[in-house]
Order: sequence, then C-alpha cells, then structure tokens
Amino acid sequence: MTKLIAIEEHFLTSAIRSAWATSTIGQEGTDRLDQGIIDERLVDLGAQRLALMDEAGVDVQVLSVTTPALHNLEPDQSVLLARQTNDFLAATIAEHPTRFQGFATLPTASPAHVAAELERSVTQLGLKGAMLCGRTREKNLDHPDFLPLFETAAKLGVPVFIHPQIPQRAVRDVYYSGFTDTVDTAFATFGLGWHYEAGIQFIRLIVAGVFDKFPTLQLILGHWGEVVLFYLERMNALGQIAKLQRPIADYFRQNLYVTASGMWSPAYLQRSLEIVGPERILFSTDYPYQYRPGRQARSFLEQAPLSGEQKALFAHGNWEQLTQRTNPQAN
Repeated sequence: MTKLIAIEEHFLTSAIRSAWATSTIGQEGTDRLDQGIIDERLVDLGAQRLALMDEAGVDVQVLSVTTPALHNLEPDQSVLLARQTNDFLAATIAEHPTRFQGFATLPTASPAHVAAELERSVTQLGLKGAMLCGRTREKNLDHPDFLPLFETAAKLGVPVFIHPQIPQRAVRDVYYSGFTDTVDTAFATFGLGWHYEAGIQFIRLIVAGVFDKFPTLQLILGHWGEVVLFYLERMNALGQIAKLQRPIADYFRQNLYVTASGMWSPAYLQRSLEIVGPERILFSTDYPYQYRPGRQARSFLEQAPLSGEQKALFAHGNWEQLTQRTNPQAN
C-alpha cells in the first residue's frame, strides 16, 4: 500500500496555550475554534492521534504548532518557547520515528533569533523546515527583518510553510464584521479571511523580490494554494508592473508547493496540476480541524484522477524529495 505522508497536521502545548492566555492579543479572536474535541486532539501526541491516523489511512504526520503559533507573543517569551517547543517536538518524533516528522516553530517576534533557531532545529533536531503563520503583528513576511530566515532556509534546502492566521483587527473591522460575533470570526478565519491572508503573504514575497534574492527558496501553501493559485492569469500582469526577474507564473512553478489541507476536491487538484504540476503537490489532512472518519484521506488519494506514479508523488514522493535536498545553492 502506498505510504501516505500528511504534512499539515497540528498540535499545541500547554505552555503555548498559557502564553496566549497572558498575551494582550494571544490567539487574536480564534480561541473559540480550539475548544472541546479539537483541543483534546491538539494536545494528544500519543495513542489517540496514532489510532485516528490509522483510521484515516495516514502513515506519517508532519507536526506543526497550530495558528497563530508564537507570532503574537513578546520577543523574549517567543525565543524561550520556540526552543522549548522544538526540543519537545524532536523528543516526540524520537518516540515514534516512523509516524511523526516536524516543522520548526520560530520566534518571529524576535527576528534576530529566527534564523539561528531554524538552523538549530534542522541541523541538530532533524526537523524538516519551518511553519510560519503569515505576518507577525504589523510586519508582513517580506519585511527586511525576515530576510535572514529565508536566506537560511534556502541555504539549508528546507521548505517554509505559510499557514493562515486571522487578518489584522483593522482589516477585520472593515471586511469581516457586521454580523454576529460567531459569523464575523468564521468569515475572518476558515470562511475566507485566513486564505486570502496566507495567499497574499506569498504574493508579497514574490513582488518584494525575495525569490530573486534566494532563487532556490521553496514555499508551501495549504488549501490548494490559498486562493491565489486561481488568479494566476491576473497576477501575471502584476509581475510586469513590478519588474521582476521572471514572470510570476515561474515563481509558482519553481518556488511553490501546494497541499490539500483536507479539502478533498478533484477540481482544486486539477487546477493545482495545471499551475504547478504533479511534482509540486503535497498531501495533508489539516488534522484535527478537517478530520473526518471513514478513511476519507486515503480514499481521496485512491480515487484521484492521477496515474500510479503521480499518486505516489502526491502521497509521499514529492515531500521526500523536497526534504532530502541539501545545500541547493552549492549546486
């Protein structure tokens, strides 16, 4: 049976939960999304998680801290928690080395420490890359403070996953408010806002010339490309205005991987194949948020309109190739 590696699978620690609770912005309006069974599954990295992986037909989870990770914390606090979390994650993987891999959690609130923590996490702890939750307070990912992070990721040959987080309060007030609190939150998060937020961060990196500076840098977007994949034709014109070194379509095809995030849509899969190709699609279930019983994860793979070779790439081959690269800038 084809090995199935799911790369956007979340967890949370009690230390991060406590830090959110004491922060002035903490989870910034999303705390209600992680209650009940979701919270129980986030903190469990043992028997229950493994059993649900088996039920879904998932062989390996690539673990990452759920949104907003450490992005809203104070600098010193984020540095300490990043180190503790990555050490904890490495120890968890060591207990189940055939079932778990991991993305590093980075102290983006303290940019001077980010590159070093990524390098430590990859070279000493064996983590596969980093998960970022878009902006850090008022700083978008293309802010100059984060250039050393992307330079280090390119040097190490590891991917950076841009995960959604809720838009800034000013944006929410203008575009995602005016209904009930529950509807406003849903609208600004999983209903739409999360996805525009993450996709825009990727486009900002292109327009800012980050991939021109670091042409081997590899980014991952969830949810089949976080909306922007479906507007490539319009953005090609943006690339002409921005006077980039390459057409915007080339950055999509050479610097971007996309993953399913539990959205079992043949139409979205087909669009991804058309834009980035079968060598740049990755599998993920967005556990525990999109978990559904009935082996839907493996069933989607088995029923996908792909050749046997393409199914193997989607299931595990592309991820393994991406994360086995070493120092691509030396080639």
